Amino acid sequence: MTLPTAQDRIAALARPDKWFLGGLDGVLWAPPFPRWLHRPGFWDPVHLLHHELGPCFSAALLDAEGREVALEPDTRTGGHASRWRPGRLTTQWCAHAGSLTATEDRRVLPGGRLQSSWTLTPPANGWLAAFTAQPLRTTTRVRASTTGASWVRTVRDRAGRELPITMELSADPTPAWHRIAVSEGGSSPDWALSPFAEGPHPPPALAPAEPSPDDAIDPEDTVGWIWVAIAVPACGDRPISLRMQLEPGIPATGGPRRAAGKPSRPTRPWRSFFAGFPSFRSGDPHLDRYFDYRIHGLGLNRIDGRWGNIRHPAIAEGPEYFHVPITYSAQCHMMEMRWRAGGEEAWGSILNFLDNQKDDGSLHGRLYGSHLERTDFYHANWGDAVLAVHRMQPDPARLAQCYDGLCRYAGWLNRSRDPEDSGMFTVVNHFETGQEYMSRYMAVDSRADTAGWQPRLQLKGIDVTVYAYLLFRALDEIAGELGREGDRPRWRSLASRTGDAIGGRMWSSEARIFTDLDGRTLERTGVKAAVGFYPMLTDLMDGPRLGAMMDHLEDPATFGTRYPVPSSSVDDPRFSAEGVWRGKRRNCPWNGRVWPMTTSHVIEGLLRCWGRGNGRAGALAADMLMRFVRMMFTGGDPARPNCYEHYNPHTGRACTFRGIDDYQHSWVLDLLARGIAGLDIDDERAQVWPLPHGLRDVAMGPVRTRGHSVSVELTADRAALTVNGRRHEGPRDRPLRVPWP
Repeated sequence: MTLPTAQDRIAALARPDKWFLGGLDGVLWAPPFPRWLHRPGFWDPVHLLHHELGPCFSAALLDAEGREVALEPDTRTGGHASRWRPGRLTTQWCAHAGSLTATEDRRVLPGGRLQSSWTLTPPANGWLAAFTAQPLRTTTRVRASTTGASWVRTVRDRAGRELPITMELSADPTPAWHRIAVSEGGSSPDWALSPFAEGPHPPPALAPAEPSPDDAIDPEDTVGWIWVAIAVPACGDRPISLRMQLEPGIPATGGPRRAAGKPSRPTRPWRSFFAGFPSFRSGDPHLDRYFDYRIHGLGLNRIDGRWGNIRHPAIAEGPEYFHVPITYSAQCHMMEMRWRAGGEEAWGSILNFLDNQKDDGSLHGRLYGSHLERTDFYHANWGDAVLAVHRMQPDPARLAQCYDGLCRYAGWLNRSRDPEDSGMFTVVNHFETGQEYMSRYMAVDSRADTAGWQPRLQLKGIDVTVYAYLLFRALDEIAGELGREGDRPRWRSLASRTGDAIGGRMWSSEARIFTDLDGRTLERTGVKAAVGFYPMLTDLMDGPRLGAMMDHLEDPATFGTRYPVPSSSVDDPRFSAEGVWRGKRRNCPWNGRVWPMTTSHVIEGLLRCWGRGNGRAGALAADMLMRFVRMMFTGGDPARPNCYEHYNPHTGRACTFRGIDDYQHSWVLDLLARGIAGLDIDDERAQVWPLPHGLRDVAMGPVRTRGHSVSVELTADRAALTVNGRRHEGPRDRPLRVPWP
């Protein structure tokens, strides 16, 4: 099977109904509910990490007298005026009843550059102008020059911390004129509503050295807007680029600062990003499209390592205020980014948190570039994630750094969350699990959903206890690899105690699933939640218990809904497929909605049970993975993939009311690579053993791992594994293992 190039894969994702653009470095233009897509440029807000900045700028075509020439979206061919693909939004505009056409390419380039590039046919007799309005209250140091204008805008984040951002409006070719005005009233990307619409006509030529407009602005006057416009002649044959450069006032730690006005390399960043991942083809349009769409989502939320406290390349959880590293989703990013050559972002997703580890050994729940206030805390499956990355992209130095930091974290976890040495670990509020508004918390405190982030609960959580068990097991394995044999008895003892507690105290024979315990009485709550399947991730499962849990996953009365997996059981008295809690539709409800995060855990658990020889687990994993991926397509249309926070388990409808698409809170790419293509990597060998999914022809590669190039090809009954150009074959229904050369 021929695999497509990176350029082909990007082109195949094209669609008319999307607009999210990112520079693969922490600057993101993804307004959830844009107001101004019908206008050129970037008037809707942009985000620099979690900092919202808007408006940015718009564009207008002006005639020789300085009057605006109305541009309309060009749909004369019966199609759509706009076409999106990763990294670019192209819009066709027309004017003068179609006698003039204009193509605008909008891109967010590395280094904080918003660029609107234009081609006019035929060239117009006038100007193409870029203009903006900035609030007078937060804008200072306005400077004009022969190349455009710049100023400093101060924004405030949710923690109340201010960040100065230098903004520069410029163009190529060099602007012919500019104007700056201070105005009361409102702001709009409509040139006719700007203070420039009244003249003079034509505007004066650009002065070579003009006094700073700051000199004429009353510093006590904070009401109104500073308007800036620059323009270039529209009569030439060459394309015109209008751009805004954004430079945040964050110390550049861990690397050089971005050079103002110059995009960082590579010159084709999206093509380079895609090329680092293997290509994937299965013949199933939903699976094939989603694999590449997932790469887009990871790139969209990529952060480079030059943002103060964020010193390593990593992946943000999502758009808007989620556009920072967050511990709960970092485990997902590590699982997926290990499939990109080098694994830089996979390692960076934990190293950023360890670089900023607290004195007591705990970790910040999220990282801000310029400060570490109001960072919260989330539990995460760090042990599994570190081992997964090291198996595919080994790095002994980084592994040692992770080991040291996770030893300190494990010490904090034991001291603060299991001081009684029960082997089970305490959840103190319903937010820190990443899963709020559930019956599992109400079972131990009827007001668990009212205290916010305050430490109110005493809940021995099955999910965090499984995470702790996997952490202790991982630290034992890593200690052995690093030659720290003296540490291993401690980790084995802790793992044994925690494993005994999971198997002996957290299994509910009545509920036929693992459940939490009341931390005060150490009695099981009996509440059925999707986290009760998490022990499938471990080696603690026996046949009867696994069978009982798989019964639940197939039973529509509990967890066997059309789209897997509801976060709370269907028979839970607080279950709501629509996410209604106490009479209100919540932003982040876990009382029945399907969260891709939890579904990834459950399918991962089944995949591991399949690897240990349970055929039913493999068949169920394959079926659930197919239904899971199909859920994340708007209207089931294979051309319209999405990734929202949560979905209706019966209809598959996403929480579009939130507007938070491309939310990286799961590890779908990893599940497709290991479940559908069947590829598994460790330090001894590459292995192919796909789930029994029934797809006849599957191919994936090249995977660049451990200094080797690996590709997979499946046919109806055969599996092939190519390592460094040498092909190995075997029956598809048995593991095909190839030791490393």
